[in-house]
Amino acid sequence: MKTNTHTPSTQSRKTVLVIGANGKTGRRVVQRLRDANYPAKAASRSSETTFDWSDQSTWAPALQGTQAAYVTYYPDLAFPGAADKIEAFTKLAISLNVKRLVLLSGRGEEGARDAEIRLEESGAQWTILRCAFFNQNFSEALSEAIKHGVFAMPVKNAAEPFVDADDIAEIAFEALTADRHIGQLYELTGPKLLTLEQVAQELSDAIGREVSFQAISQSEYASELNQHGFPIEEANAIAELFVEVLDGRNAYVTNGVQRALGRAPRDFATYARKAAATGVWNLETAMS
Repeated sequence: MKTNTHTPSTQSRKTVLVIGANGKTGRRVVQRLRDANYPAKAASRSSETTFDWSDQSTWAPALQGTQAAYVTYYPDLAFPGAADKIEAFTKLAISLNVKRLVLLSGRGEEGARDAEIRLEESGAQWTILRCAFFNQNFSEALSEAIKHGVFAMPVKNAAEPFVDADDIAEIAFEALTADRHIGQLYELTGPKLLTLEQVAQELSDAIGREVSFQAISQSEYASELNQHGFPIEEANAIAELFVEVLDGRNAYVTNGVQRALGRAPRDFATYARKAAATGVWNLETAMS
């Protein structure tokens, strides 16, 4: 089924809260909503609408005046206590008549599944987007390393079906604005498995110079994150999560994008060429 263009009437135009509006998927969801004339209430710890998962006093003001919400959890649903906060937020949202909730989730994460179940059992009009590792991590998180020709992660030989953040955002927009996605869990991947060595080759081809991948230990990766501003406890937890979910457990593709949008997912090579064309990996480009 081809995705329909949304042109909401004044009566049907719901205001949508986007939590994590500065994130990889959040800002793309905000843009799609606004392009389609839906009021988007962009919320994060640093937005005009403040939202902080560690401060429940920010939740109700952010929800006020909205009818749907795109829910991304920071730092990750796999972290201790995340499912409890998702449950508390969901109950508050429903009490404020915000019943349409679209949750960004992760594959192969026990904690994330706990959060999903809490949402499924809440009585909300829910949709869950359970996602593979994002293509855009290479241009929005690892860009500086890739500029200099080598990126490192605590992973060895596992393959991953990297998914494009634009596909995720398109599905999130559809789920927030179209009833047919209510009660659906979409497991979202790209069209093929790639090892990180193969990712490096795709990046090399797109950029026009050699990029290589280096496998490092979990502790080394946590140390790198800490040096880039992550608190050490958070850095250790993220490194542990990467080792866990990139151990081969998710080395299979799904039809989630096809189910949701009626088309094939974007592939990594196309993403890499488009990103390279923006200059994000050019050595002379200032770090964003």
